[in-house]
Amino acid sequence: MTRSEPKATLQRYLQVGRDAMLWKLDGLGEYDIRRPLTPTGTNLLGLIKHLAGVEAGYFGEVFSRPLAEPMPWDDDEDADRTVDMWATANESRAAITGLYRRVWAHADQTIEALDLDAIGHVPWWGERGEVTLHQILVHVVAETHRHAGHADITRELIDGAVGMRSNSSNMPWTEAAKWTEHYGRVEEAARLASQTAG
Repeated sequence: MTRSEPKATLQRYLQVGRDAMLWKLDGLGEYDIRRPLTPTGTNLLGLIKHLAGVEAGYFGEVFSRPLAEPMPWDDDEDADRTVDMWATANESRAAITGLYRRVWAHADQTIEALDLDAIGHVPWWGERGEVTLHQILVHVVAETHRHAGHADITRELIDGAVGMRSNSSNMPWTEAAKWTEHYGRVEEAARLASQTAG
């Protein structure tokens, strides 16, 4: 195994998560990509906006390789702490997805330029802020896939679309009737368990 193989593997998993995030927007209108579907406001375009900021910070500032364009919302000192988790009416889908693609191109340059044991510093982590590129790659892969999971559920709530890729749902079957039957089994098991508990 060469030194580059672990890096290539991590980078491949990161790209799978990135692609899944953008695919979740396909075929949806402006309202559906922006509307909140949880009490905390989780929405598809906001998740992508957030991940753009995540990669810009971890693969930019942390390794003293800042992105040429700062995150637009960082200029507003009065912005609320959730500004990166939703899209304003003036922020277009193309602007946010374009930013995400530019950020990941910059991140990929950082990943290519540095060895996995390159040292960086995460200022927002305090005393434990000294990190390696390897650690940050694992961290960002995990965060991207965590948010891809959020996007899976959010998209399913909108129109029932599921899976990681447009050409493969990663689900055991595609027939709606089977999912209805499965849902009924899960619901019945939950009811029975609640009746017999405690």
